[in-house]
Amino acid sequence: MLRCGRALGRGARGARGGTLGGTLGGTPGPGTGTGTAPQQQRQLRTDRPARTDRTERPDFFRELGQSLGRLGQALRDQVPAAGSAWGRWTPPGTHPDPRPPDEADVVVVGGGVVGWSVAYWLKMLEGRYRRHGMKVLVVERDPTYSRASTVLSVGGIRQQFSLPENIQMSRFSASFLRNINEHLGVPSEPPIDIQFQPSGYLFLASPDRAAELEANVQLQRNEGAQVALLSPTKLKEKFPWINTEDVAVASYGLEDEGWFDPWILLNALRRKATSLGVHNCCGEVRAFVTSASDPIPSETKSTRIKYVHIYMPDSLEYQPVACSIVVNAAGAWAGKLLEAEGIPGELCQPPLPIQPRKRYVFSWHCPDGPGLSCPLLVDTSGAYFRRDGIAGNYLGGMSPPEEEEPDPSDLSVDHDFFQEQIWPLLARRVPCFESLRVRGAWAGYYDYNTFDQNGVLGPHPRLENLFVAGGFSGHGLQHAPAAGRALAELVVRGRFESLDLQRLGWARLGAGEPLREGGVV
Repeated sequence: MLRCGRALGRGARGARGGTLGGTLGGTPGPGTGTGTAPQQQRQLRTDRPARTDRTERPDFFRELGQSLGRLGQALRDQVPAAGSAWGRWTPPGTHPDPRPPDEADVVVVGGGVVGWSVAYWLKMLEGRYRRHGMKVLVVERDPTYSRASTVLSVGGIRQQFSLPENIQMSRFSASFLRNINEHLGVPSEPPIDIQFQPSGYLFLASPDRAAELEANVQLQRNEGAQVALLSPTKLKEKFPWINTEDVAVASYGLEDEGWFDPWILLNALRRKATSLGVHNCCGEVRAFVTSASDPIPSETKSTRIKYVHIYMPDSLEYQPVACSIVVNAAGAWAGKLLEAEGIPGELCQPPLPIQPRKRYVFSWHCPDGPGLSCPLLVDTSGAYFRRDGIAGNYLGGMSPPEEEEPDPSDLSVDHDFFQEQIWPLLARRVPCFESLRVRGAWAGYYDYNTFDQNGVLGPHPRLENLFVAGGFSGHGLQHAPAAGRALAELVVRGRFESLDLQRLGWARLGAGEPLREGGVV
């Protein structure tokens, strides 16, 4: 990972990867944005020294034994052990403790990057509770993360949004990632390297969208983002492989933009949170018990969640967990969670408009494609792609029209969508892609806010101890550090402190006043 004090990489520096400072180093991780879990390392048994006769042993073998001993110790330092800071951490793919605790101060429903960010910041900000310790429980139904939005994304981070709050969250998250080892480093563990590629985002605008793009860039600059406007001539000079036909203007992020490995960030948050005492369990929250069910009505008109029912994996058995606070960080299923048993329907009006939307990511190879300077390009059509490594491989996709949304009930891939919808657009914009060869594809979920494609962050209006962090519509990964901090501030301190994200609260849903983000990809 990056070394502290290094500046975030600028897109103009090329594509040297590894850290947000644009340098390569640290512990290697899986390929960027592929969603493939790293294999568990086997711990070598070096605690039994070989039986030797020191009086007859040659110096060569003595030195060899010493070298092997040092190697064994180095390997032990790299692998989680029962007595280390990772001793309480359960690697993804294995089951944690079989049952949740009977009670917790805060139950975070959803163990993706947003949920773990909330849990981490809760422990960092617990303040007056520190003497006794705030008990935080993260509930994740799939510890393998095989269907998790976090690890199935392409791992981008950008400053180019049309809403001040989203730009501010991106800037907060960029600073967090730049100094990630100061935030998430665990003593005696290797430094974190999120495999950052500082290649920037490049948005292309047609003549009818040029004024909107220029206004967005002015807003981004006012918020402190470094973004350049490029005319078609300058665009062609910088990226000669682009066909600039029908492009009126382009915007290019000069710093704090690129992509990184989401799997590494997720595990870094999880490791750090558990080292701070956060509990986690494998299960699914399907029901609640609220104060509305009390036989004697409360004097106040407010309603609270008293218990969450956590169902065990592959079982009808559940564990009731008494709690003071519930955080809904269930991602694409955040809306469905509030329809669970035990919450009276009248308390869920207006409903939380977050739904799962399936999005495809395609991988292809093109040996003559854009080189190391290739940014994450967003075409006038909405199609996007980015470089994947340095061997002529690329990732890309496109959101379908509203009326053509695919069935989100599974993660199957419609390969015809690439052949018929995406490839012609890519080949027109980048002529060398006419000869590309598709290598594979996968599908993931957006936690899509059908109301205004923006995050919902804050307390529920009628369930006084329920907080929501979801609906980011594709930019949850990059905003997770900021969203987690903001939500934790509300829980612990009762107000936003780092960023004023009040407008992202529930009030706009009830008032029917959308807060639209024009930069959804």
